[in-house]
Amino acid sequence: MSAPAVTREAWWSHVEPWLAAQPQQRVALAFVDPSVYPGHLALAALEHEWLGAAYGIREPHVAAGKLHWWAQELDEAAHGRPHHPLSRVLFAEARASALPMALWLAPVQAALAGLEAGTASDFATQLDASLKLHGALAVLETAWWYGPSVPAARAARLAALGHLLFALRRLEDDAERERLALPMTRLARFGLDRGRLREDSAERTAAVRAQLDDLAQAWQDALRLPGPLSVFRALAARGDARLLRRARRAERPLAVLQRGDGRTDPGLPFAAWRAARGWHAAAG
Repeated sequence: MSAPAVTREAWWSHVEPWLAAQPQQRVALAFVDPSVYPGHLALAALEHEWLGAAYGIREPHVAAGKLHWWAQELDEAAHGRPHHPLSRVLFAEARASALPMALWLAPVQAALAGLEAGTASDFATQLDASLKLHGALAVLETAWWYGPSVPAARAARLAALGHLLFALRRLEDDAERERLALPMTRLARFGLDRGRLREDSAERTAAVRAQLDDLAQAWQDALRLPGPLSVFRALAARGDARLLRRARRAERPLAVLQRGDGRTDPGLPFAAWRAARGWHAAAG
């Protein structure tokens, strides 16, 4: 592997926001050494950048402009002309050019296609919509860690479900957005509209609990799918599963989701070690 033609300070400034959003991943750095695997962290940070554009920018035309820039940047990087610190780190590695360009572009294209998507009609449709972007990210990530021929079905489904859980955490904050965290059939069943999503009520709690039940069932189904997880995906999925279990047991599940899983997890270092051992064994 050739050394990235960029200083650590330049690209690490883009890794830090990802680590701030997923602090459990700092434990993984003991097993995914940034000095040995800079591309693995750069890819995680790049995914975070794309998701920030897809969900964090409220003006669709502004988000589209940023995503179009990334599509152009990927094309430039594939031709040996990367500009952004993250793409410079990634394309310093031979594996970047070995991956089909379609894999690199798929998440950006999915994010662009979903910018003005509305609220899904039901849970199955909602999951399918989430899979378009988050599944594409998981396919790219799995190909980077394990090779393009390795199945990514489990990683894709867990990534999509993790996003739906995160969206549910933001139920109140995103009540005025075009795409709501609860599907239309669930809103209708419990007599909820946008205004009532901001109000604590028995109906809202019941709707959240029903959504969590569907997520839990889909989670169990996902675990039976083929394919490995990256170390980062494994730890993210572990955190999502813990939070899902706690919220389902709680009297006020939305409050638990909003607080997040801030409890100490004594098993996290062992989980990171086990995920890293599985990665090295599978990747050879």
